[in-house]
Amino acid sequence: MVGPDWELVGAPNARDLGGLVGADGRRVRAGRLVRTPALGRLTDDDLRVLAKLAPACVVDLRDASEIDLAPADRLPGEPRVVHLPVLDPRHPVFVYVSAVLLGHDLGAYDELAREGTPAAMREIYRWMVTGPQAVAGFGAAVRLAAEVENLPLLFHCSAGKDRTGWLAVVLLTALGVDEEAVRADYLRHNELAGSLHEVLLEAMTRRRPELDPAVALPVLEVRPEYLDAAYAEVRRVHGSFGAYLRDGLGVDDATLAALRERLLE
Repeated sequence: MVGPDWELVGAPNARDLGGLVGADGRRVRAGRLVRTPALGRLTDDDLRVLAKLAPACVVDLRDASEIDLAPADRLPGEPRVVHLPVLDPRHPVFVYVSAVLLGHDLGAYDELAREGTPAAMREIYRWMVTGPQAVAGFGAAVRLAAEVENLPLLFHCSAGKDRTGWLAVVLLTALGVDEEAVRADYLRHNELAGSLHEVLLEAMTRRRPELDPAVALPVLEVRPEYLDAAYAEVRRVHGSFGAYLRDGLGVDDATLAALRERLLE
């Protein structure tokens, strides 16, 4: 097993969720849950690092359209790959955010543009709690993590920050990690990927000089207000996170017990 400070050049915000304190003071086992962005830009050295982690199962939260447009994931060995698309490409908010990232003319999205990209991101986070594709995908991912044959489990979307970030929130909360620690892991994306944001913004404004970086940056970052929007939606619809796990995602007591037995020291 690699040490706690491993990193992937081609996936700068990748990290092991091990070490966080969960239920009954038991820590999340190192090398069992790994969150990353898409893996198509890994270097050969990155692959050697990932080979030491030896993921048994890779959960890909991207839609087929996203996978088709991206470099193919580079994976060590032959892990089980499970596609659980968490995206509604017809939802106007997703269409708007995609237009922002691609530097398209936003004239067709006047109402969303007036509300701004932070508002669009908050709506996406609310959707991740209640959207049918999100409920199905996140619920299935939690059940996979509770099965010993799928461990170590690596999960990713495209940028490894929103869908991947919320799945990390779900898994860590199910394991009994407190909200402060969960939030700190979520916000680490900005620290780990900050230099990448600068490169992406430069490329986007070079392609479309009229693009205001203030419009694009909220899509590239994670922000406390995004996570707050998801938590508020959990409370509004389910009353508590425990009820969301049980009634929303279908994580029953047996699955929760198996998750904690296999992922906590």
